[in-house]
Amino acid sequence: MEFTAGGRLEVRITPADVGRRVSVRQLNAGAETGGKFTDTVGVLTSWNEGVVLITRRDGQRVRIVESSLVAGKVVPPAPARRRGPAASYAELARVSARAWQPVESEMLGEWELRAAAGFTRRANSVLPLGDPGRPLDEALDHVRRWYAERELPAYIQTATGADGTQELLSAELEERGWQREASAQLHIGALAPLGDLEAEVERVRLSRSYDDAWLRRYKRFGVPGPHVLKVLASGPSVWFASVPGASPDAGPAAIGRCVVDGRWAGFMAVEVDPAHRRQGLATAVMAALSRQALTEGASAAWLQVEDDNEGARALYGGLGFAAHHTYHHYRYPSAR
Repeated sequence: MEFTAGGRLEVRITPADVGRRVSVRQLNAGAETGGKFTDTVGVLTSWNEGVVLITRRDGQRVRIVESSLVAGKVVPPAPARRRGPAASYAELARVSARAWQPVESEMLGEWELRAAAGFTRRANSVLPLGDPGRPLDEALDHVRRWYAERELPAYIQTATGADGTQELLSAELEERGWQREASAQLHIGALAPLGDLEAEVERVRLSRSYDDAWLRRYKRFGVPGPHVLKVLASGPSVWFASVPGASPDAGPAAIGRCVVDGRWAGFMAVEVDPAHRRQGLATAVMAALSRQALTEGASAAWLQVEDDNEGARALYGGLGFAAHHTYHHYRYPSAR
């Protein structure tokens, strides 16, 4: 926090700093001067009618009554990662989008409207990587109409927590009644250590395509229609991994999917039969896919973890992954 020469706390932010990363200190409700304080760091997303709104790294919005501020200053963008590959949000957003492509898409300025008959939010949401080319309300009207024509809910995917992410757009959506339904983190890490893992990679079978057994283990849909199959097969260089089960009827003990795209290898659909968990099969799948990606020239890895999946967080953290940013899906509530 900033101090004057006399050691007093000082508020050095104004409404003109909306959109910048700030650090503020507020007096807790009910506390007297000299009592307990709360510190908040994030992007200043609005300052209206005596209320300051700050969006934290994880997308949580903190509302602060202006009169409770005792200190505040503008701070540099989120510090560079101390481990793993360097990457911008825009680069990762585009790479992850190419690894999970929709059946149909349309550009609205620099926004991509994506649809795949409702199979996953990622393939059925807007990816806004810049200016939509028209005023925001007009753009949102177009988005709602576009998804309504396809009998799909209108979703917009935003991100928070890294340089260049969309805290301001997230705040604008919430002010217009869009509701955040789901959040997940995109994690990145070095690829070579994954390939060097001691794991039973000889049990893992790699293929350019999936089979019926792989699809049965995936279990993210009912009957897999052509839209599901198209999304799963999409990407620059796609690999599917499978660990055979005890019998052909039992299905795979574990599966995984990897998309190699330049220096990046993206991991998805890593799933283990509950009867075979804690046997190192997820690690074996990751290691086998990593070795293949390394042969194609990849050097960095990414994956996505839902906020409530503590088991996956622990697994990937142990493999050297760390969060880069958090992304969110906002839904317009009146869409059907």
